[in-house]
Amino acid sequence: MKNIISTALNSWLKSPQKSVLLFDSIAAANEVAFMLKGEWDGCNGAIVSKCDEVAINTAATLMEAAWCYQGAWVAVSHRLTTDELLRRYTIGERNFINANLRCAKLCSLVLSEVNLSRAKLNLANLSGTNLSKADLTAADIQDANLSDTNLSRSQLVRANFISANLSRADLKGANLSHACLRNANLSEADLRGANFSQADLRGADMSGALFDNF
Repeated sequence: MKNIISTALNSWLKSPQKSVLLFDSIAAANEVAFMLKGEWDGCNGAIVSKCDEVAINTAATLMEAAWCYQGAWVAVSHRLTTDELLRRYTIGERNFINANLRCAKLCSLVLSEVNLSRAKLNLANLSGTNLSKADLTAADIQDANLSDTNLSRSQLVRANFISANLSRADLKGANLSHACLRNANLSEADLRGANFSQADLRGADMSGALFDNF
């Protein structure tokens, strides 16, 4: 038995161990994965079989990008302007994971199916914007204005909506499981078919809201 365990352990130690690297931009992750003959995950991560920090730092410097190992900390993108977001969205890009849009003015826009998971949107103005089918998983949306926003069928799992204004928002079929909605304004919002499993609704204003399976 000891020989079998020893053989299996030696085999595992000799096999190439893959590392996941996170970069502060999607473009940098794509380019660095190519430079290091790794795999790009389609977002801001690169998977490499040989972790040579000198090579990684050289590639990251060429791309003027910051990086970290997955799990060490979350690589947050540099501040993204509204114009840049719209330009990239218009040409078909949808992944803006970890984007820094704090205090951004994003009202009355069409951003359906956009991926803003883990993005910083606190204090942003998203009033009247179409975010249907968007992915805002674990996004920080504290104190943001989402009044009259279309969030139908969106993924809002673990999102932080503390003190956010969601009055008259369309949240039909949205997934708000584990979301934090403490002191949020949900007055007159359409909550029909929304999933609030284990969501924190303490102090939330739900006066006049529409819901059927709440």
